[in-house]
Amino acid sequence: MDSRRKVIPADSLLQLRQRLDRLPPKSPERASQIASVADLYGVSATSVYRALRRDLKPHAAHRRDYGKSRVLSTSELELYCEIIAALKLRTTNKSGRHLSTSRAIQLLEEHGVEVGQGLIKAPPGLLSRQTVDRYISRFRLDQSRLLREPPAVRFQAEYSNDCWQFDMSPSDLKHIERPEWVDPARGEPTLTIFSVVDDRSGITYQEYRCVYGEDAESALRFLFNAMAPKPSIPEPHLQGRPKMLYLDNGPVAKSRVFSNVMRELHIDWQTHLPAGKDGTRTTARAKGKVERPFRTVKEAHETLYHFHKPETEHQANEWLWRYLTQYNNQRHRSEKHSRIEDWVANLPPEGVRDMCTWEQYRRFAREPESRKVGSDARVTVDGTVYEVEPDMAGETVILQWGLFDDEMFVEFDHETWGPYFPVSGPVPLHRYRTFRRGKTAERSDRIHSLAVQLNVPISALSGSDLQLVNNPQSGDDLKHQPFDITESEYVFPTVIAAKLAIADDLATPLAKLSDDNRAFIDGVLAQTLIRREVLARIREHFRNRLSGADHAG
Repeated sequence: MDSRRKVIPADSLLQLRQRLDRLPPKSPERASQIASVADLYGVSATSVYRALRRDLKPHAAHRRDYGKSRVLSTSELELYCEIIAALKLRTTNKSGRHLSTSRAIQLLEEHGVEVGQGLIKAPPGLLSRQTVDRYISRFRLDQSRLLREPPAVRFQAEYSNDCWQFDMSPSDLKHIERPEWVDPARGEPTLTIFSVVDDRSGITYQEYRCVYGEDAESALRFLFNAMAPKPSIPEPHLQGRPKMLYLDNGPVAKSRVFSNVMRELHIDWQTHLPAGKDGTRTTARAKGKVERPFRTVKEAHETLYHFHKPETEHQANEWLWRYLTQYNNQRHRSEKHSRIEDWVANLPPEGVRDMCTWEQYRRFAREPESRKVGSDARVTVDGTVYEVEPDMAGETVILQWGLFDDEMFVEFDHETWGPYFPVSGPVPLHRYRTFRRGKTAERSDRIHSLAVQLNVPISALSGSDLQLVNNPQSGDDLKHQPFDITESEYVFPTVIAAKLAIADDLATPLAKLSDDNRAFIDGVLAQTLIRREVLARIREHFRNRLSGADHAG
């Protein structure tokens, strides 16, 4: 007979089991039932008994005391497991090495462990490594679970420009052939990608910069370009001042100048929590919204540098901006439109907060330093001598050092004075000249003159009533919010300082100008000394005259 026919079907075995269960244990009928099934399928009676034991015997899922210790109560075993798990967690180093279970049990048995309830010491031989490891896993006290990070919480800004994420990353190109500047003492600068990403839309703006590490000056230059309009880009692009800037705890965030500039621009800024400050959560890790563009640029754009490398920083930025236009027109991470369309569609109702001018931005990036001016109205800084206003002689002033300035400004009596440039040294003997008399000297002379003229009536001594008489005294589709510069408008301290600035702007001495031009300059300075208005009117006047002269010729 074929061996395949000797297999007893499961339903026949089930029916045989039901018939046997209805018979008494010692009934002879049980043997006859077994024999009839064995004869039917051509097997022995032993094979039928074996099949019944193998296939139809009920299997218990667990013992009745499954999961319970036989030597300790559950509460006591859980206490020991918690102490051992805490010992392993406390002894874990940065490489992941920690105390073994056997060594922890040995310490608990021989020396004990001090906890809040006192010294706890386990009886010798009570705990075994296999039992402790099994119950630590069952109680979910193992290292993988104790060190598991909490669930991540994803956030997204409600409007565009509500939050920008800022970061910088070294380029895979590392260096370019012709950097704009090189410090011989520090070697060749590193080509670094600076990036800001709008949290809501994912639109990004990036720049290449050759730097020696992360510094506030490079970061502030990049942030101005990111927030300022880009006239060379006709389509909508990232611009305006964000409400909040999110960055890491690097040198930029620790810079006082960076903090001052953000405060003047009315931009809040936050940093990641330092590592290890929030339990098991990795706080100082990179965030995907600002890291994703870095990886995309390095994989989809910088890999082409194997064929053609940019020679200058300007050329590298032109290639990068051309690619970013394509990147910003790609689909949004969750919406059915592009990133740039999402940024435009979700702008706040009040519109884009416009960026200030570069002159205002330079003024914000100044770091104050308190100094006392000498009796010769001069201040010496790192061996360089600056001559300030005569009224400041002997006074304590605040020097404003700018990251982007070549000159010095001074804050005195709640006003900003300057710019001041270095002076060569003492005045020669036969060329001595006095300082012009300032407002303080004029006020002092007036008080001295008034003191000579004062007189007190004799009624002040005789006790008569005194009556005091007061003397009478004689172009874009986007909606924008203009930047308010009234609070920090720069005013030339004198007409001479204004004329020096005009000559520097025109790159021509004023003495070489015609009488009509000098008269126009005098008329402008007689009306206002506000630097922005003065330079704007002067440039407009000379631009029109030059264009008219060219046209006439």
